[in-house]
Amino acid sequence: MIILSGGTGTPKLLQGVACVHDHDDLTVVVNTAEDSWAGGNLVTPDIDTVLYLLSGKLDTDKWWGIKDDTFTTHRALEAMGFDEGMMIGDNDRATHIMRTQMLRNGHTLTSSIEKLADLFEIDIRVLPMSDDPISTIICTPEGEMHFQEFWIREKGLPDILDVRIEGIDKAKISPAVQKALKTDDQILIGPSNPVTSIGPILSIPGMVDILKEKIVVAISPIIAGKPVSGPAEKLMAARGIEVSSTGVADVYRNIMDAFVVDIRDEISGRNFETDRYSVYREDTLMSSGKKSENLAHAVLSIFEDLSKS
Repeated sequence: MIILSGGTGTPKLLQGVACVHDHDDLTVVVNTAEDSWAGGNLVTPDIDTVLYLLSGKLDTDKWWGIKDDTFTTHRALEAMGFDEGMMIGDNDRATHIMRTQMLRNGHTLTSSIEKLADLFEIDIRVLPMSDDPISTIICTPEGEMHFQEFWIREKGLPDILDVRIEGIDKAKISPAVQKALKTDDQILIGPSNPVTSIGPILSIPGMVDILKEKIVVAISPIIAGKPVSGPAEKLMAARGIEVSSTGVADVYRNIMDAFVVDIRDEISGRNFETDRYSVYREDTLMSSGKKSENLAHAVLSIFEDLSKS
C-alpha cells in the first residue's frame, strides 16, 4: 500500500496503519510543497512529522517536532536578534543540519530522507513526492507569502485570495516514487488538507494519470462539516472548493474508487449513475491510538472489498 500524506491528519492514521499492516508492504509518499529554509537549513515539516512518528520521537501533543526537545539554540538566536521564522528544537535542528549537509554534498532529497529513516531505525519506506524544489505560495491582500510564513508567522490570519504551487509544472515524480507506483496498486489518500497537503502530490505532472489506473481509497479530513485542524477551511474556500466532504470528494472524484467520510458528516450531490466511487462511513476522529487502529482496519477491509469486485 502507498499512503499519500501531509503533516497532521494522515500521520494520525499512519499511527494505526503501522500497528495493523505489514511494514514491508507500506510506502508513505509525503508532500514537500511546504518545505522551507530556516537558519540556513532545509526544513521538511510534513516529512519530518512522519519520520518522527514512525521512530517514536514525535511530540504527539503538538503533532510536530520531537518530544521533550529543548530550544537553547533557537533562544540564543532570538537573543541576538535573528528571527528564524519558526520555532526549531535542538534535536529537530540536528535532523535539518544532517539533511542539508547531505544535499550540499550532492544527495537527492530522497536519498537524504532514506538515510535519516535508516538512522532512526524506521522500517517503513518514507519518500518525498519529488526531488525538485516546490513551494506553496499563499496570495493575500498584503501580497504573496510562503505557506510557512502564512501559517507560523502570520498565524493563518490573512485573507486568502488564491494558492499557487510554485515549481510544480516543472517538477517530476521522484524515481523512487515512480518505482513504488509501478509495483503497488493500492493507494490510500490520507485525511490531510486537499489543497496544500494532498493537492501538490496530485499536481505533479503525470501523477493523476497513474492513479487513475490504481485502486484508490480517499479519507475526508472533514468532520461534522469542518476540518479537524489547520487552515483547510480558508484554503478550500479560496480555491472555490465547498468546505465539506462533498467538496473534498469533488477534488478526488476522477481518481478514487472509495471515499471514507466520518459518521458525523454528510456527503450530498452524488450522482450514483456517473460517479465511479463508493462511499463508506466510519469514525474518522482519531482521538486515540486505538481509534487510529480501528480506522486502519476499516480501510484495509475496504481495499479487500475493492480487490474482489
